[in-house]
Amino acid sequence: MDLKFFKKSIPTLLIMGVFSVIMIYAIYSLLTPDKQLPVYNPADVNPKLVDESMVHIRRNHKVSDFKLINQNGEIITQKDYEGKIYVADFFFTRCMTICPIMTTNIGKLQEVFKNDDDVMFLSHSVTPVMDSVSVLKEYAIKKGVIDGKWNITTGPKSHIYELARKSYFAVLDEGDGGLQDFIHTENFVLVDKKRQIRGFYDGTDNEDIKRLINDIKILQHNSKD
Repeated sequence: MDLKFFKKSIPTLLIMGVFSVIMIYAIYSLLTPDKQLPVYNPADVNPKLVDESMVHIRRNHKVSDFKLINQNGEIITQKDYEGKIYVADFFFTRCMTICPIMTTNIGKLQEVFKNDDDVMFLSHSVTPVMDSVSVLKEYAIKKGVIDGKWNITTGPKSHIYELARKSYFAVLDEGDGGLQDFIHTENFVLVDKKRQIRGFYDGTDNEDIKRLINDIKILQHNSKD
């Protein structure tokens, strides 16, 4: 082969090579769509987790408006979580079984997303009478809670229990939020920026925590589209 002809062909070959790589990537991207997380409506969830009045609902479920009080005595509402991805759970400060593990795991999640303003956490006390603001503040300090990132909340018991049963579908047992009612659940619930439920996780299981971290990143990636 003529050396001059070969030298002249190099730029053409390089352009063709680059073009081929771009085409292969484009075809791969078209054939490999982004992973999508399901959107959970009442009809998609174990009926035992859903209030009877809602089991027939198949679309457009969103977490209801709420009004709670956090560890700093501040009122927390949906406005504080507007445009955020967040993880919700239910606990109580005197719990000596699953709650310490769950709180530790939210602490791990907080560390992973510490510098990410997209992601927040919301813990609800299921014994709000005992978990006053001062008790929550002491607990928050002990557990390394970052103010503005993770709200540990109290409020009217009936309101918190209704959220657990009718918004987050976090508990199996039925009840009315009265004096004798008590819920205890290991569930973490992932909520997207549209207030839709996108996943349920065992807050005591390390593999589920890894899955939750990955699912949060999937939501973040897809929300940029």
